[in-house]
Amino acid sequence: MRHPGLRTEARANLRLALPIIATQFTFMGMGTVDTLMAGRLGGEALAAVAVGTNVWFLMFIVFSGVLMACSPIIAQRIGAGRDPAETGSFVRGTAGFALLLGLTWTLAMQLAAAPIVRLLDLGAAVSGYATDYMRAIAWGAVPFCLCFVARNVAEGHGLTRVALAAGVVGFCVNAGLDYVLMYGKLGLPALGPAGCAWATVFSGLTMAAIYGTLYLHLPQLRGLQVFRRGWPQMRGEAAEVLRLGLPIAAIVAAESWMFNICALLMARFGADAVAAHQIAINVAAMAFMVPLSIGFATTVRVGLAAGASDMDSARLRGQAGLLLGVGFSVLSASVMALIPAAIIGLYTEAPGVADVAVRFLYLAALFQIFDCIQATANGALRGLKDTRVPMLITVAAYWIVGMPVAVWLAFNTDLGPPGIWWGFIVALALAAAGLATRFLRHARPAAGGSELMS
Repeated sequence: MRHPGLRTEARANLRLALPIIATQFTFMGMGTVDTLMAGRLGGEALAAVAVGTNVWFLMFIVFSGVLMACSPIIAQRIGAGRDPAETGSFVRGTAGFALLLGLTWTLAMQLAAAPIVRLLDLGAAVSGYATDYMRAIAWGAVPFCLCFVARNVAEGHGLTRVALAAGVVGFCVNAGLDYVLMYGKLGLPALGPAGCAWATVFSGLTMAAIYGTLYLHLPQLRGLQVFRRGWPQMRGEAAEVLRLGLPIAAIVAAESWMFNICALLMARFGADAVAAHQIAINVAAMAFMVPLSIGFATTVRVGLAAGASDMDSARLRGQAGLLLGVGFSVLSASVMALIPAAIIGLYTEAPGVADVAVRFLYLAALFQIFDCIQATANGALRGLKDTRVPMLITVAAYWIVGMPVAVWLAFNTDLGPPGIWWGFIVALALAAAGLATRFLRHARPAAGGSELMS
């Protein structure tokens, strides 16, 4: 990275990204603590939490993806020098829209819990636990939707430590209440898996309160006046968020759901393959938090430049994000390829599982390269408010090409379980190539001005 502009931009990107990385790990930590606590209650409780969490996560991805649009919208408004009060009106309207989304999500979870559990045919005990879990966690939809808005607006301002503060407090509240509510401590009844769900709900409420406090006291956020009296205007704000956010939701859902479906397909190859797959995917997911966070930071950096109609800077900032993603991918892939047995040994000592997991980790090392590129390229394109074509690229790469390749290699060739991982590699390689090319070709000054993509 000899270009002084790239070095400067890389440092600026990392200053934004480091708190985001820490924030992402707090959210992963919540899920890990939930799993550990549920595991101590027995296999049925753990299965119920796993089922409920997966159903919750499918909707979590969609709603968080839609409201992720707030980050580039805010960054471009700041870059364009828009009046903070005007931006505050947008934030208030979007928060009102998020409230409606959260209520819709709550209702959907409440109504769908029992039918989904019956469809899965989990057995009486697990079915009861899972239904209780989903009906309880449904009440977390509203605070989490409000948190999505608050986080992305703060990150659009470059205030990435705001989400970190909320995430750390939320993690502590979640862990403490898991212990108290699941096991019945401090004189409270033992709620089992439902206690885990209520802990998540209260952690969401706590994070929403932290965001509210910071929006009242931090100068950059206080200037938005989001708590002023009066009913917010939502129609225009909701239309703008949906126009940009629905393709983002489709992008993140396409990747997440591909990995989820493939995890279910892995069950066809037996318990050892499933366990090995889960371990290798967990390692890859932990590593992915870094390029994902760099992508979020790149969205803000590119959005600020694009809002100021400085497409030369937007291109440079996107390139810096891409180079950071590639640099980290080489590091993480090297670690996975050089010491796979040591990494897998942290998870299991079962020879049958460990041997398969090591093979998967070699393949994970390869797809790290492409996964990092597509994450940072997607972030750069979001900064330009370019989401529709990236959505088509992503859906095509994952579902039209990657998923069929994974199924064909796994079930119609001698590859077996590794065939699913080769499907991942093909999908991510195509997405990375398409998204990076899209950014590098289009992030340039337009003739007669700087017209942003739509």
